[in-house]
Amino acid sequence: MKHNLEVLYSAAQIAARVSELGEQVSRDYGEQPVDVVAVLDQAFIFAADLVRHVRSPVRVHFLRADTRNVAAGGQTDVKEIFFWPEIHAAGKNILLIEGVLHTGITLEFVTRRLQLAQPHSLRTAVLLHRPEAQRVEVKPDYFGFVVASNVVVGYGLDWEGQYANLAYLAKVDRPAPMSGSA
Repeated sequence: MKHNLEVLYSAAQIAARVSELGEQVSRDYGEQPVDVVAVLDQAFIFAADLVRHVRSPVRVHFLRADTRNVAAGGQTDVKEIFFWPEIHAAGKNILLIEGVLHTGITLEFVTRRLQLAQPHSLRTAVLLHRPEAQRVEVKPDYFGFVVASNVVVGYGLDWEGQYANLAYLAKVDRPAPMSGSA
């Protein structure tokens, strides 16, 4: 199904912002090594572009986070977050990169789990921040753009399996439901 797309940020705007973020990260870490942990799938393009702008020594790791319904002792299902592989964060400078900070639940969970390993530092970077959609209080250390709670695609973000390959970020205007009357 084809959707109407409204460009929110061009490829040039994204490139400029990612470059700025790379400069901020470089200033914050200086010569210290940084272990970048990119959350798949949504952060892969953002993370790849961001690390190319970081002058600090960088090691890159990938993490998959998934929310599943799990049976809870005969009661209704409970949502649980799983992530893998385990990241060895002890004593390291960790920069956790996520594509979208929406509710904040997954980002908060992963950061708490990483904190258990006692990293030297733990910072977060997100491409898109949707503050009005957050259900838990979590603030990214670095963010690309603040957006409203609508569907945004491109630059690694997809909707219904489409549009992740776009070089820009766009809002999806979902078609109105078809009326049942003729």
